[in-house]
Amino acid sequence: MEPEKTALVLGASGGIGGEVARQMCQAGWRVRALKRGLGVPEQHEGGIHWVRGDALRAQDVAAAAAGCGVIVHAVNPPGYRRWSELVLPMLDHTIAAARTQRATIVLPGNVYNYGPETFPLIAEDAPQHPRTRKGAIRVEMERRLEAAAEEGTARVLIVRAGDFFGPRSSSNWFSQGMIKPGRPVVSMQLPGKGVAHQFAYLPDVAQTVVQLLARRHALPAFARFHMAGHWDPDGMELGRAVQRVVMRRQSPQPALKRFPWWLARLVSPFVPTLREILEMRYLWEQPVRLDNRRLAKVLGREPHTPLDAAVEATLVSMGCLPALAGNSLPVPSPELV
Repeated sequence: MEPEKTALVLGASGGIGGEVARQMCQAGWRVRALKRGLGVPEQHEGGIHWVRGDALRAQDVAAAAAGCGVIVHAVNPPGYRRWSELVLPMLDHTIAAARTQRATIVLPGNVYNYGPETFPLIAEDAPQHPRTRKGAIRVEMERRLEAAAEEGTARVLIVRAGDFFGPRSSSNWFSQGMIKPGRPVVSMQLPGKGVAHQFAYLPDVAQTVVQLLARRHALPAFARFHMAGHWDPDGMELGRAVQRVVMRRQSPQPALKRFPWWLARLVSPFVPTLREILEMRYLWEQPVRLDNRRLAKVLGREPHTPLDAAVEATLVSMGCLPALAGNSLPVPSPELV
């Protein structure tokens, strides 16, 4: 295989990893993906070459990365358990494989790295002083990646975006805390009602990664880019988009409610996921926006799917709306944002 257009995607079974893998295939890449519990040693599906292996095993990652010019690191520990113990060793396995192959590592980033002193508009070079345990781990991940790039044996591309939503993705606020999957939408809970917030549609993020990879040799060895995504100016625009989409397909209009933070705090001693949610509440208490001027300068345009089309595709994928005959998921359109 030609390394220049061959990639290993770790986390291709998940939301962002799966979307990047699919769009890389569509762009002519040969895509290999590591998967735990694969019934056979290898299989092909949708253009992706699945290989049995575990990102927690250095030898599995090294073997899967052989001949790859890009490694997409979009993997998390199984069931997000022991996150603080396993995330950094998994990244170390990716870095080691990238050094051997002299490959580019792609990391989907988030805003956990930043504290309130960088708000409301965050540039790529803003100081990283996280408020949370997960944020501190994210900062350490990027520090290790930068060190690897400085050694000259690997390149790094970090694409940072707001809160994810999109088809085939379940580990995000939209599908876990705002909308109930598998049911008609009768209400939506808004964590930051009245406070501006930033969201990112997964296919747009994946398309941004693909376009940047096409230019990777012209980028710095360690490159960070921020996406504008969808800016919700009052914490309610995403909810209004859900209302518009649902009202075009069914009735009545869904109600927009405040997320019950008080209840989350009450139950959090018994529900680990709620403890994680409460730790990140500060990101919903004031506007947090990523500055995409560097990205727009490099790409010319940030891939951007109109909000209603993005919401509709997401709700259909979640089983909250029926798919229309002949309809396919919206393709990101290159609008300037």
